[in-house]
Amino acid sequence: MLGGACVALAGCGSPPAPKVPSPEELAAQKVERGRYLVTSGGCNDCHTPYKMGPRGPEPDMARMLSGHPADVPIPLAPAAVGPWIWGGLATNTAFWGPWGVSISPNLTPDEATGLGGWTEEMFLGALKHGKFYGTGRPLLPPMPWPWYANLTDDDAKAIFAYLKTIPAISNQAPPSIVAPVPGAGAAPGATGS
Repeated sequence: MLGGACVALAGCGSPPAPKVPSPEELAAQKVERGRYLVTSGGCNDCHTPYKMGPRGPEPDMARMLSGHPADVPIPLAPAAVGPWIWGGLATNTAFWGPWGVSISPNLTPDEATGLGGWTEEMFLGALKHGKFYGTGRPLLPPMPWPWYANLTDDDAKAIFAYLKTIPAISNQAPPSIVAPVPGAGAAPGATGS
């Protein structure tokens, strides 16, 4: 009798079996991880247009991650001073340098003007290899893709999953302009964002 009581008591001290998350819970965790990475990784710094706020320039979160506003013209780059030209519009979505003009693209899931038509594979190629559409021309500065290349595939996929959940904003950012590389022949010209 005593042996049965010991077995019963021993069973009472066992931890409960761990709860296995449902597919919906796993998907929600992935999106939340992506939200954290996007907001802490500085994506809004260049892909969300700035507006003037009470304390100066601030991201216009009504246009979160929608890229350079289509209705804001890109002025000519200033004359070179030294080996580098660096500048940006008040929107903080276009930058000049010896590489050309970088114009921040729309990262919202809009089908026509954003990432809505991108596949996860294309997105991972862009982050991991610094190529537009994952296989196109090199991404231009200031896009810090060499740092993002260090993300795990799971983290890069989480970012993509989160971007697919934000509000879609129709905004066709102009294409970036790649400058000719001295001694490399003709410039590829305007080739996407």
